[in-house]
Amino acid sequence: MLNEEKIVQELCAKFNFLENQIKITRPRRIFLETTEEHFAQVFDFCIMNLNFKHLCAITGFDDCDKLSVMYHLSGKDGILLNLKVSVPKDKPVLKTVMSYFLCAEIYERELVDLLGFKIEGLPVGNRYPLTDDWPKDEFPLRKDWKSSDHMKA
Repeated sequence: MLNEEKIVQELCAKFNFLENQIKITRPRRIFLETTEEHFAQVFDFCIMNLNFKHLCAITGFDDCDKLSVMYHLSGKDGILLNLKVSVPKDKPVLKTVMSYFLCAEIYERELVDLLGFKIEGLPVGNRYPLTDDWPKDEFPLRKDWKSSDHMKA
């Protein structure tokens, strides 16, 4: 049995609600989608029990009626676990994962600036990547975003 299959079996054994929510798309690539309600425990299990000890990136995207975040985690064996969670677009709130990975801060600031997420536990800091004078409540990676008149040249 391949390592990817063992990981999927362990996840499904621990969290039966993940049945049919995990896909091995190719060697060393696993995609997993979980709910907002279960995200923290699944994320913790992947790091603490499955040894996904490296955060490669966090990607946020607009899924039309919801906003989603994919956490790209890797282990020493080169397997990349892509863990997706979605939240309502009108209430895009997530908790920070900085207690696991300090490097998550920069990715989480991008989620705030570009998509309008509220990241609970994210320390107060500078905006990133948008400038401090960027208009409040304008999130350029949302599909429904239209630039303000003052931004048009």
